Amino acid sequence: GIVLVAINPYEQLPIYEQDVIYAYSGQNMGDMDPHIFAVAEEAYKQMARDEKNQSIIVSGESGAGKTVSAKYAMRFFATVGGSASETNIEAKVLASSPIMEAIGNAKTTRNDNSSRFGKYIQIGFDKRYHIIGANMRTYLLEKSRVVFQAEDERNYHIFYQLCASASLPEFKDLGISK
Repeated sequence: GIVLVAINPYEQLPIYEQDVIYAYSGQNMGDMDPHIFAVAEEAYKQMARDEKNQSIIVSGESGAGKTVSAKYAMRFFATVGGSASETNIEAKVLASSPIMEAIGNAKTTRNDNSSRFGKYIQIGFDKRYHIIGANMRTYLLEKSRVVFQAEDERNYHIFYQLCASASLPEFKDLGISK
């Protein structure tokens, strides 16, 4: 299949905006520069044409931008499927992201906010190819980090957030003792 290498540029670039989505929508793979929107358009067209499930696999080094690339692909689907303005489905799908990042992300020597979980996102479409829902499943990538912490690395963010909130009245409701 098609492989797109994502490289985190460490700054926001104007290559993921609405006008770029519309520029890639309806185009054939290879007619334009390589882009996450080109990959998303190809999957979207094949889904509509063949009426078969499609997959986009986003892979890369820690900090390469895999999660952000997945968010851009969802934004593309929401926009071309007419769902973005109607229900803001992308925001709903990713609403669980901050808590998942707190539980599943840690500081490593290469990335201050490195995800320790893989994400499998299923997006459901109706007969008009509009997004009607989504489901995100996570799975542990590196079991070794659960029991071992390398020098200059930090544990999962949730550990530090729980420690910082131990004196709050709500902490008692969590059933966790100091």
